[in-house]
Amino acid sequence: MTDPVYLDHAATTPMVPEALEAMVEQLGRTANPSSLHASGRAARRAVEEARERVAAALGCRPGEVVFTSGGTEADNLALKGLAWARRDQDPRRTRLLTTAVEHHAVLDPLEWLEAQQGYAVEHLAVDADGRLDPAALGTALAEPASVGLVSVMWANNEVGTLQPLQRVVAAAGEHGIPVHTDAVQAVGAVPVDFAGSGVDAMTVSGHKVGGPHGAGALVVRRDLPVAPLLHGGGQERDVRSGTLDTPAVVGFATALDLAVARQAEHAAHLRALRGRLVDGLRKVVPDVVLNGPGPDSVPGWDRARLPGNVHVSFPGCEGDSLLMLLDARGIECSTGSACSAGVPQASHVLLAMGRDEDEARSSLRFTLGRTSTEADVDAVLHAIGPAVERARAAKL
Repeated sequence: MTDPVYLDHAATTPMVPEALEAMVEQLGRTANPSSLHASGRAARRAVEEARERVAAALGCRPGEVVFTSGGTEADNLALKGLAWARRDQDPRRTRLLTTAVEHHAVLDPLEWLEAQQGYAVEHLAVDADGRLDPAALGTALAEPASVGLVSVMWANNEVGTLQPLQRVVAAAGEHGIPVHTDAVQAVGAVPVDFAGSGVDAMTVSGHKVGGPHGAGALVVRRDLPVAPLLHGGGQERDVRSGTLDTPAVVGFATALDLAVARQAEHAAHLRALRGRLVDGLRKVVPDVVLNGPGPDSVPGWDRARLPGNVHVSFPGCEGDSLLMLLDARGIECSTGSACSAGVPQASHVLLAMGRDEDEARSSLRFTLGRTSTEADVDAVLHAIGPAVERARAAKL
């Protein structure tokens, strides 16, 4: 049996050998990094060295890195922790601003805060490419005293659009309002610098950069109060209690270090493959629609979206049907966020971009990664034409 053509790197990407090796080495050791004996101190040293590597890779200070179990926990900690702390300081701060195209790891905690805690969540408008309209943010900030936080993702997980984060930070910063960004998809794909960006809190995840599942971090300014979600041993400067998974932390730091060091070379490789895939799809299926920034929508489009993202709609088809037809031929992709896979509903991202239900349901996401090759792209181009024809003929 031949290996599948894996084009779902935005969902998870294979571990790099260096991270796996670093994890295996740590798995052979037994110690709690909070213990005071020699083995515990060795584990603590491994964790703190990993923290320093993460900080160096992300352009922050080691003391600003809070290790978590992944991106979802980091998003929850940022949003709930900041919202609670900000409202404790000033009860008027009940408005939480975000975009309509965020990952559910951002949207759902905000929805919970609104339903259970009395906050008011405002979803800012985006354009047809999924890019935040800065004017909408300006309008929402007209009454800044009532705003608790702003959360805008660095890059969209479905269509790959890069957000105007500098403008978001500048607008919110005028009023001292903290900005959180989910940078899970951006790190390792585009340059990411925490201090240089001006954001106040940033989410990263291990398994998106060649590290293990179950490891991530919230990078947050030391002077920014964050109420904890978890209470217990007081680890991670009392912001995130719980015994740290030393092997996962070390594997995460190793992968992140390599992903950032290789980012420019990696992005160039992905852009070349993406161009080959986009051009080929347009030849094989002439009415295919590229979602997000493209040649027909914005100058310099190839730098306005993630280098490995190709999100396309096939009119007259169901994305789920195409997914299964391609899967039967050994090609693995997705219809959107893996965290929502299997949920029978149209993409909230495409709907927010102005697509109708049929358009939103007719889409596939191909995401390229470190292991992707021209042969992978050519396999898609060979299979997609017959798959689309079959789906349309059967009205699938």
